[in-house]
Amino acid sequence: MELKTIIVTQARIGSTRLPGKVLKEVNGKTLLQIHLERLKKCTKANKICVATTVNKEDAVIYNNAKKWGLGAFRGSELNVLDRFYQAVKNDKPDWIVRVTSDCPLLDPILVDDIITYAQNHDYDYVSNGLIEHFPDGQDVEVFKFSALELAWKNAKLVSELEHVTPYIINNSDVRGGHLFKGKNYPCEKDYSNIRMTVDESEDFELMEFLIQKLGTEKTWQDYTTYMIENDLTKINGQIIRNEGLLKSLKKDTNG
Repeated sequence: MELKTIIVTQARIGSTRLPGKVLKEVNGKTLLQIHLERLKKCTKANKICVATTVNKEDAVIYNNAKKWGLGAFRGSELNVLDRFYQAVKNDKPDWIVRVTSDCPLLDPILVDDIITYAQNHDYDYVSNGLIEHFPDGQDVEVFKFSALELAWKNAKLVSELEHVTPYIINNSDVRGGHLFKGKNYPCEKDYSNIRMTVDESEDFELMEFLIQKLGTEKTWQDYTTYMIENDLTKINGQIIRNEGLLKSLKKDTNG
């Protein structure tokens, strides 16, 4: 029987660094729309769900997802782990794919490859970001629903609630834990200096330039090669990767 796999992308208006970023437009399409149109090309998932918040301003995200024929859910703004769990629990999937909507050029072929890798090896958790060699903005996490449910029941730290998967990662064998079997999905080279996510105005400037030059149908390798050949990393290369997670980890120690 085919495994039931749901892609869940988290999206909200209220970004602290670049408010409304997912609704910013390039060539008449929002970054959210570009992100979702690329995800629709994935062949290894049965459903895409947009998980947004109950905040009033996020109704537009929920309504657009519905209009585009996708699943949609509204839940807690800060407890994103609960938002993810509530978004999928009624579907009873076997596997969850976690991505974020501030990555408009996320490659659907890469997403499919990581899903296949996780399922073929029966890992509880696979990510291409445990070792950060893929470009920032090509981040994919694939994990069993059973792992998500266990995290939902037991996670307590701010970082575990705000970022969905730290409980799974910290209790997996990749971190010396015993609850879950995890694995990093490797990249053939180190592209950690390449940034194609949108957190700051410089990120959007780069994204707009990339899309206008190459369109929205290319592979992650195509965009990466173009950025390297044209020295585009200078536009946003100074921005810290995973700054949101670092802030949450600080709350863990201070709280």
